[in-house]
Formats: sequence, C-alpha cells, structure tokens
Amino acid sequence: MEQNELLQKLETELKIRGFSKETVKAYLFHNSKFMHFISKQPDAVAEDDLKLYLANLISDRKLSPASVALVRSSLLFAYNQIMNKAISGIKTPKIQRKNPIILTKEEIKLMINKSLNDKSRLLIQVLYSSGLRVSECLNLALEDIEFSQGICNVRQGKGNKDRITVISKGLLDTLRTYLESNKIASGMIFRNRSGGRLTERNVQKIVAATAKRAGITKKVTPHKLRHSFATHLMESGVSIRVIQELLGHSNLQTTQIYTHVSRENIKGIISPLDTI
Repeated sequence: MEQNELLQKLETELKIRGFSKETVKAYLFHNSKFMHFISKQPDAVAEDDLKLYLANLISDRKLSPASVALVRSSLLFAYNQIMNKAISGIKTPKIQRKNPIILTKEEIKLMINKSLNDKSRLLIQVLYSSGLRVSECLNLALEDIEFSQGICNVRQGKGNKDRITVISKGLLDTLRTYLESNKIASGMIFRNRSGGRLTERNVQKIVAATAKRAGITKKVTPHKLRHSFATHLMESGVSIRVIQELLGHSNLQTTQIYTHVSRENIKGIISPLDTI
C-alpha cells in the first residue's frame, strides 16, 4: 500500500466511525509527518519505526506527554486498524494530571462587569452558567433553550453526543432581551456583525481581553470558565456523577480533576496547631 493510499483509507475510516473533524485532521497530520520522517512504505513500517519517531519527538521537540500520546494514538490507529498490524508494545510518558486553573466567583463577577458590550457579557455568562465548551456555545440555538425549565440542550457535543445542562434562571430575562434587541427569532444565539457564526478564536479573544480589563492576572480562556463551573458546583455539594453528565464526560476519571482540594474547602479546616 502506498503512503497516499493509507492516508485516504485512514480518512475514510475515521469519518465512517464518526470521529470529529479536529480528530480526523490531527490523525492525518501526524501520520503524514511520520511518513516523511521514516521514508518507508506503510507495509515496511515496524514497531521500532514508531518508537524511533516518538523518541525523536520527545528528545528533540520536547513535546508534552499529552501531545506524544496523541501522536501515538494517531499512528497506532493507522497501522493497527488500517494496515492490520499488531503493534501494542509502545509506552509513552505518563500524562501528569494538574489541578485546573479556577476563577473565583468574585473574578467571574469582575469579568461580567468589565465586559465591553451585551454580547460579550452574555457570552461569558452562558459559558460559566452552563459549563459549555466553546464549540457547543457557538452552536447553541434559541430552540435549544427551555426557558420554562432553565435547561440548555447541547446538540451533538463532543463525541457527537446530545446532553442537557443547566442555564442560570436569572440569566433568562437578559437572554430574552438580547434576542429581541438583536431580532433573533430562531437559530444561532451568538453571531458576528454579518449574522454569521462567531469563530472560537473570536471567543478566546473576548474572554482574554475581558479578564485583562478586570485585572485578573491568571491566563483566562473560555475553558477556564467551564472548569470554574464544575468546581463551583462541586464546592456546593453537587454529586460528581451529576457534574459528569452536565459536562458531557464519557469517563468519570475525567471529571475527577475537580475533586481537588479547593480554597473554599480549606477555609473550613482548622489547623491541628490551633487546637492545642
């Protein structure tokens, strides 16, 4: 099998299995880079070739363990699923789980107050109040909001899965006013000036600039608002299983990053020295 043929078959198989556009793009990119590096036809590729490439990425490019794991998954999918090889003995550096950067409720309030306009303010409020990913927020349509129930329906989220999450009941009147003033009777809630879809880059810039105006020194991204949503729910006593469903995590282990010891939890702990 020629290299181009493998890439074509790989793309077809990924699409048939319902992988996201981002995953298809990443898998094709990493396999193309590997082919250029190894200079062999796919039939001749062996486990040692994959190991050599991954070792090169780790030593020369100093990729993070998470990035190396993605490359490994991309290559194994191609050579095991498409080429029917049985490569299984490749281990990569363990991914270190770090506590996510969280915004305090006070910092969230500051960002809302320092938003430049109604759209930016509403965008930040929806991201935080519902725990949506940026792509999910941009795909959010008026028809997805159940105003009477305070429920937000997420259509085709990560992994092409539908789910429901909460939306602030106190935000619904603001949302109605925004929709009316912008003459949005159906379809996408967040639009650019031409009525088209905002890009993820647009949202990232809005969030970062708002945090800067609010005097927040942390690196703030839209995903930090999602982290904060989950952590604040955890601190208020919401079950981790419920949070898992609201976030759309398929694996509970992913949600468990929010079980870290928080500042709010620490405030209620008395040091043993104070009890002597």
